[in-house]
Amino acid sequence: MTPPERLLLIATTNKKKLEEFVELFKGFPVRIISLGDYPDVREVPETGQTFGENASLKALGYAKQSGMLTLAEDSGLCCDALEGAPGVFSARFSGGAKSDEDNNRKLMRLLEGLPDNCRGAHYKSVIAIAEPGRIVGLAEGEVHGTIHRKPRGSNGFGYDPIFFYPPYQKTFGEVSAEMKHRVSHRAAALGRAKMLLGQYLGLS
Repeated sequence: MTPPERLLLIATTNKKKLEEFVELFKGFPVRIISLGDYPDVREVPETGQTFGENASLKALGYAKQSGMLTLAEDSGLCCDALEGAPGVFSARFSGGAKSDEDNNRKLMRLLEGLPDNCRGAHYKSVIAIAEPGRIVGLAEGEVHGTIHRKPRGSNGFGYDPIFFYPPYQKTFGEVSAEMKHRVSHRAAALGRAKMLLGQYLGLS
């Protein structure tokens, strides 16, 4: 007997991130809804010092406002040479309006002149799942690579055009969504989050 679908609120206004989640949840018995279905919801400030704190703040805040089972994620790029920066400030690294292009330019400028062995970086994703008033679970994922000297490719979003993944010998901007989802930080975190959701929903 096929289990009934449960509604799951994905707490993001980032259309490309939402598309990734919809794709990654294919075949799982939940129906995705987004913050676009709650036009009156108040934005939950990301005031945490870590990805986990921000994901938890958002999951709890939006679950409380919507009354829904909610998944929130915080993720970003961490560069070895910058002691983990941009980290939790990845989306607003260049200040002002959130611009992927400006963020990429700033990062390349900061790493300009560094040899290849000093350009290591990793994407990190932390997913928090909450019901109103309670965190159900946290899941993490990482993928390691280097920062390329020039943007390559137009796929993905964020730092994907300059995040070079050695096993593919390409940036994430050059590979298909399917190839990215096989190895990405978000896919790894979501794989663990699905296990937590399965237990919560009584699927396992």
